[in-house]
Formats: sequence, C-alpha cells, structure tokens
Amino acid sequence: MEQQQNKYDEPMRFLVFSASLRDDSLNTRLARLAQQVIEEKGGKVDFADMSEFDVPSYNQDEESNSGHPTGAEELCRRLLANDAFIISSPEYNGSMPGLLKNAIDWVSRFRPQPFNERHALLMSASPSMGGGNKGLWALRMPLEHLGARVFPDMFSLATAHKAFTEDGTIADATLTKRFEDNLVAFMNLVEAAKHYPCMKKAWVEFLGEYPDPAVERVE
Repeated sequence: MEQQQNKYDEPMRFLVFSASLRDDSLNTRLARLAQQVIEEKGGKVDFADMSEFDVPSYNQDEESNSGHPTGAEELCRRLLANDAFIISSPEYNGSMPGLLKNAIDWVSRFRPQPFNERHALLMSASPSMGGGNKGLWALRMPLEHLGARVFPDMFSLATAHKAFTEDGTIADATLTKRFEDNLVAFMNLVEAAKHYPCMKKAWVEFLGEYPDPAVERVE
C-alpha cells in the first residue's frame, strides 16, 4: 500500500516548448508562463528549446542510410520521459511552422511510436485577432493521426504583442484565469489517465486499409 501511495505522490511531468526559433518569441513567453503555472500547481516541467529538436528535411533515403538525426532522437526521448507535452506554436500562413511538422514527421518513424497515447495541449500567441488558432487546428491533425490525445480546449492569445506585462504575465485578469484554468484542467486529465488507465488501443494508421508490408503501421 505504501509503494502504491508513493506512486500517486509523484508529480506529473510535462514537456513544454515553443515551436519558434526567434529570440523574444511571443510563443516562448506563453510557454514560459505555462511552465510557471504548472510548477505552482505541483507539476514538474521539462522546458525545451525548439533548436534542440531541429532536423533536416525528412528524406527516407537519409533515414535508411544514416538513421534518425539528433534532433529527432532528442524529441523522442523527451516525449517518452514525460507524461504529457505542451506546444506553444506560432501560425505561419494559416498553418503550423514547417520546422515543427518536419520534426513530427521524423519522430513518427520511431518504434514504438512516441506520440501514440501521449496527452497534448496546444497553445499559440500571435499579434493577430485570431491568436494563431488556425495554425493549431492544422497542428492537431498530424498529432491526432499519430494517436496523441490532444486536449479539446486550445488556448490562442490574440494581439499577443500587447497582452504581456513586463514581468511576463498576461495583463488581462480574465484571460489569465482562462489560461490557468485550462492548464489545471489539462493537468487533472493527465493525472487521471496515468493513475486510472482505461483499455489501451493499438495505433493503426488507416483502419480500412488492406494489410501490406509497404504500408503496415500497426502497433
């Protein structure tokens, strides 16, 4: 009983990173704020820089000849080492940044496939009125396709260039509460999923496709 109790006392571990390489990125500010809230609520944060996951353009010949690049290996390792992950992503031309999609494509080639059944929360910050929300909808698709449990409530901070105080918090009290409540709800879900697991399902890329070694992606 004591051993089981210790298991439940362990803090939830979250990989948090911004999908921007830019210095003083609005999304890095939002990711740092998420780190602060999670740690205040008792979680443990593994904060990463997107440069740690930078990879060359995906090429299956390169994979066959040289294996996985260092950035992909690092993202895979960090995903598996944490209970869930949070991405704060900018919006580029109504979609996600290409470097993020490329990293996802490389990491999807590992077995076991590390996104499968991993809980994810998506956030964005943008000077636009939409807050980068369209980019998050694009980001959901590959992650959900790979079996990630993407939290339904995404957070998009609109007019983000005006939204932060000098100390890095969100100036508007109502938005601050929404942000914190969303993170707490996500943390509670991750904790429940870890301690009270339901039946697991295999990841199948396309349920109706006829089995063939060339396309077989079943786990």
